[in-house]
Amino acid sequence: MSTTVWIILAGAALTYLTRAGGHLVLSRFDNIHPRVEAGLNAVPAAVLTTLVAPAALSAGPAELIALLVAGVVALRGGMMTMFLTGAATLIVLRHFIG
Repeated sequence: MSTTVWIILAGAALTYLTRAGGHLVLSRFDNIHPRVEAGLNAVPAAVLTTLVAPAALSAGPAELIALLVAGVVALRGGMMTMFLTGAATLIVLRHFIG
């Protein structure tokens, strides 16, 4: 097998172990402190920010418009709706703006 396949398999295994490990650690506690729960609830927003911020800083007009559309949709819709709308907007704008 190629090196790329091994890297993908190792990444998948480590991702699974990280998620399973977190679940196993948290399952050992009867109740979770509210601060820990608040911190864990903030993780998805932090990850999304780390993915969006670099792209937004080096973005062209298509990316900025798609980001704005996704932000507006996020105010009304769910997370999946926001992702799909933002991605569709970006694809269409990149096709027409170039």
